[in-house]
Amino acid sequence: MNTESARSAAHPARALLAMAMLALAACGHPADDRSAPSATAPHNATLTAAQRQHVKLYTVAPANFERAIEATGVVDFDNDQATGVLAPFSGPVARLLVEPGQHVAKGQPLALVDSPDFAAAVGAYGKALVAARNTRRLADADLDLSQHEGLPRRELEQAQTDAASAEADRDAALQALLALDIDPQTLKAIQAGHAPARIQGVIRAPVAGTVAQKLITPGQLLQAGTTPCFTVADLSRMWVIAQVAPAELGAVRAGDPATIEAGGVGALRGTVDNLGALVDPDTRAVPVRVAVDNPAGLLKKQMYVRVRIQSRQPQSALLLPVSAVLHDDENLPFVYVAERDGSFARRHVSLGERAGDSYPIAQGIRPGDQVVVDGGLFVQFMQSQ
Repeated sequence: MNTESARSAAHPARALLAMAMLALAACGHPADDRSAPSATAPHNATLTAAQRQHVKLYTVAPANFERAIEATGVVDFDNDQATGVLAPFSGPVARLLVEPGQHVAKGQPLALVDSPDFAAAVGAYGKALVAARNTRRLADADLDLSQHEGLPRRELEQAQTDAASAEADRDAALQALLALDIDPQTLKAIQAGHAPARIQGVIRAPVAGTVAQKLITPGQLLQAGTTPCFTVADLSRMWVIAQVAPAELGAVRAGDPATIEAGGVGALRGTVDNLGALVDPDTRAVPVRVAVDNPAGLLKKQMYVRVRIQSRQPQSALLLPVSAVLHDDENLPFVYVAERDGSFARRHVSLGERAGDSYPIAQGIRPGDQVVVDGGLFVQFMQSQ
């Protein structure tokens, strides 16, 4: 056979070889796909007997627990022990006598006011006092006269009526002065007929406590009954208003213990003493009031704090130690569960609110499952090999 004939005969052989190779390659792809692990369904992790010694398992079972409700809160005065002081009379402020943070006793002067109202009340009492004395003196004289000289009964009764009316006016004027917190010494001077040359109204502390707010300045014109002047409060006990989601409100009761945390303050203990009846329209949460002892004065009004309420309502769920829970690349929680063949399968779980060192598990595991609680990272590493 010559060279040209040999080349011609080789062409069909080459074509058949190429077709066979293509067929083998086509047949090989499905086998490769079946052997490759799926990215969405990772294979179970398999450990040797020696490696299993480093893994600790926990058998899942229902357990009772008490929830802890986390919330944010704002510090406020204990309004049962805090009093806003309104101006009892009108007039310009003459002098301030206290500063914020100063402790005051009940009745202690807080400010002096040049008040026409107060001066008018003093003048009205002085006039009523004199009128009552005079009409009583005339009534007593008429009574004596009627007993000795036969004064007509009508005149005697009129004199007694006038005296009683004047004394009622005197008592009403006195009550008006007492309502304005007149100084006892000034009152005695007026009753003795020695009214002071300059009459100033005095704003006094209605309760003992700390001057928490000073809301007026010298020269400011006050309006009786409307101008807020001071806030006097007992700061040894404060309120924290926590914002609790409606879904968690069922676990909260009055009397539940709470922990208050704020930067630089540390942890303070408190007690839930009131649950709001309305949803806050801004936060869509329910205000829950926590009473907190504040002996060192660390909590201040309007301070933002973190609140942890420990519910005393027992609940039952499947609990897992916090150490059992890992997170995947998408930050989804999962655990490793021991299978019957000795391997470890990854199970995604739904976590409830953390309760101490455990998580309630809503979905993903069943009672009797054995879950890795120590060594989970090692199992995760072996699964990735």
